Amino acid sequence: MKAARWDVAGTSRSPRASDNADLVTFDGTSPIEPAIFRGVTHIIASIPPGEAGDPALVRHAADLRMLPDLRWVGYLSTPAVYGDRGGALVSEEDAPRPGSERGRRRLAAERAWVEAFEGTAVSVQVFRLSGIYGPGRSALDQLRAGTARIIDKPGQVFNRIHVDDIGTILMASMERPHHGRVYNVADDEACPSGDVIRYAAELLGVQPPAPISYDSAELSPMARSFYAECKRLDTTRIKTELGVELAYPTYREGLRRILDDLESAA
Repeated sequence: MKAARWDVAGTSRSPRASDNADLVTFDGTSPIEPAIFRGVTHIIASIPPGEAGDPALVRHAADLRMLPDLRWVGYLSTPAVYGDRGGALVSEEDAPRPGSERGRRRLAAERAWVEAFEGTAVSVQVFRLSGIYGPGRSALDQLRAGTARIIDKPGQVFNRIHVDDIGTILMASMERPHHGRVYNVADDEACPSGDVIRYAAELLGVQPPAPISYDSAELSPMARSFYAECKRLDTTRIKTELGVELAYPTYREGLRRILDDLESAA
């Protein structure tokens, strides 16, 4: 968005620098200074909700509703709101049925953002993002760091989405706002995570790690919650309604581009 000459500001739980946005510290416990909101026209909300709800709404719902220039809000959610579908294809028309606390909180936050702006001129959209990857956060980086693992769980598949395609989808929605609309944000090929690791290893010319059985794998509660659910995301809506053509329709194009950029910069 900086490249498109937008003035971009963001929040961080702790003070840090960023080349992509002017960062404001916000950990959900103390409010943001009112002057920060002056002139804001678009908001992308991605803070994980807690027990009390979305921290941004808990602290600033009234402030945000009063912003005179605000036109568009995008809430970044998760496919966990769908729950486990046994590998079936899931579209935005399918009713949510979250099976995890994480999914239930995200679904409540989705509804809270939409309801917060009912009766206003602000359009709120919900984006359910699959696994995010990109430069610095891909299977290539995991292999180079020695942290890549192939968890073998037969039948388990995931979608994923490149960060550049996320940006394209959000910008397209800003141009075609639709209050209350939900969009699945994912690539066109759900597959086992091991397929991605093996392809990345092939690109790097290294051996992939040996598979580890899901039943015996040491996984964090968060990671285990991902493997507890299986679904394939239907992405027809982002293409037909927003006119989006994914730059990286599968992990192959995305990983090749990441590696090409790394080699060009070397």
